[in-house]
Amino acid sequence: MSRATAAGLVRGGAFAGAAVAFPFVVHAAWIVNIGILTLMYATLATAWNLFSGYTGYISLGQIAFFGLGAYTLAISFEHFGIGSGYNPFWALPLVGGGVALASLPVAWIALRTRHMTFAIVTLTLLFVVQQLAFNLHSLTHGSSGMMLPTPTFGIANYDRPFYLAMLALLLVALALCWVVLRSKLGLMLLAIREDEEKARGLGVRVTGAKLVAWWLSIAVTAMVGGVWAYYLTFIYPESAVDPLVMIGAVLMTFLGGRGTLWGPTIGAFVLVPAQQYLLTRLGASELYLVGYSAVFMVVLLVLPRGILPSLRDAIARARERQRTGGKRIARSQAAA
Repeated sequence: MSRATAAGLVRGGAFAGAAVAFPFVVHAAWIVNIGILTLMYATLATAWNLFSGYTGYISLGQIAFFGLGAYTLAISFEHFGIGSGYNPFWALPLVGGGVALASLPVAWIALRTRHMTFAIVTLTLLFVVQQLAFNLHSLTHGSSGMMLPTPTFGIANYDRPFYLAMLALLLVALALCWVVLRSKLGLMLLAIREDEEKARGLGVRVTGAKLVAWWLSIAVTAMVGGVWAYYLTFIYPESAVDPLVMIGAVLMTFLGGRGTLWGPTIGAFVLVPAQQYLLTRLGASELYLVGYSAVFMVVLLVLPRGILPSLRDAIARARERQRTGGKRIARSQAAA
């Protein structure tokens, strides 16, 4: 095992340990709620980065599959009686895998386009799914929404299972990104991002690589939607398929560093608490949106490539200056 890999595993283990301990150390429900929201956005951003960050295909409709995951779990409650308590969490892999599998024909068609055309196609998909949620009354109850059973968790620790479920999904998403980046699939995806035609000419199975990355990304996104629906216990089209949630996840990815492992998580951990603080302080006047935008703009102006790549560049420049300075001192001493 290389030193870099060992250091990465140590960082990941430290993050996971601290995150698991958080809801057992902090007992204020409102703080744990912010933790759930932060983990949700971090997972959505990481899942989006798994496809869009590594392939360069900017998807603006991924929240459609968040909504499909939410509705799939709600429909499972209503028609199949999957129970309450922890049982719905065990159904999440089936929800994520099923939604992702159903999305593959759509992805195969959408991925025949590129650049802005692909972004517009995926954005259109978002509104198609939202309209289906409004009009398929027999399944979704339309604008009336769907009630989910109230989880049978104690009042004192009601938020903790949802926090741990979101954390588990974030760790799964990070593990997937880590494995992909160190695999042949990761090399293919990065080659597609740099020059798809050249990658195709070199024998890269472009379509297959994109579809695998898409499936993994959508599966995680749909599972997050299922947890969120169970947490809220009520969903309707505007909340399940909310464009603002997708915009937030994309902004966090760019803020932390698109195409990096930890960038989306860092972006979420910076922006979500800042957003909630500003919402608490300025929410009555809606000035929190101005403050939220200002935080994002300042960071992007100071760190235009995102937090993580900019910090890496700064560290690399500092090391280069240190090496250059050491060589100059050595030459001076030799000349003396």
